[in-house]
Amino acid sequence: MADPFTHTRRSIRRYTDRSVSLELIDQLLEAATRAPSSHHRQPWRFAVISSPIVKTQLADRMAERLKADRLGEADRVAEIDRDVQRSRERLNAAPVVIVVCMSSLDLDEARERVMATQSVAASIENLLLAAHEAGLGTCWMAAPLYCPDVVREVLQLPDDWEAQALITIGYPADEGKPKARVDFREITIYR
Repeated sequence: MADPFTHTRRSIRRYTDRSVSLELIDQLLEAATRAPSSHHRQPWRFAVISSPIVKTQLADRMAERLKADRLGEADRVAEIDRDVQRSRERLNAAPVVIVVCMSSLDLDEARERVMATQSVAASIENLLLAAHEAGLGTCWMAAPLYCPDVVREVLQLPDDWEAQALITIGYPADEGKPKARVDFREITIYR
């Protein structure tokens, strides 16, 4: 039996001008912290950005890094400029941006880092589903993985906070585009 709730969640990239209350954001973060975590470490950390000034600073600095990285790959300048502009617009147009981080405290072994990363990803999924249930749209972006030092510097994050993802949040301006999914029967083995 299909679960329509999980089938209707979409990545939303355009939002209305309607603000999102901090009370609602707190509810989403509460849901995020209810995710399972390996060894119950709860390594997730959150930086909530609603200030237009801070969003612009973050968007501009991340865009500078994106452009520098792409120029180093010898991509076409016009294509790079479009990507950079689109990235800036997405961050600035979202009423709220949450940078989801992983605490690196006490992560001595590579497998502990993997377990912490998986735990943070579970918290993100909880946040996305809670936002969908509340009528909000979200988009999970991996951009901070490409420039964690920039994110740390702009947001003045503690040294042990490693940016893992950026989630844009707001009231959807459209329904988003449904994406085709691989049929689970094609990628599943039963033993």
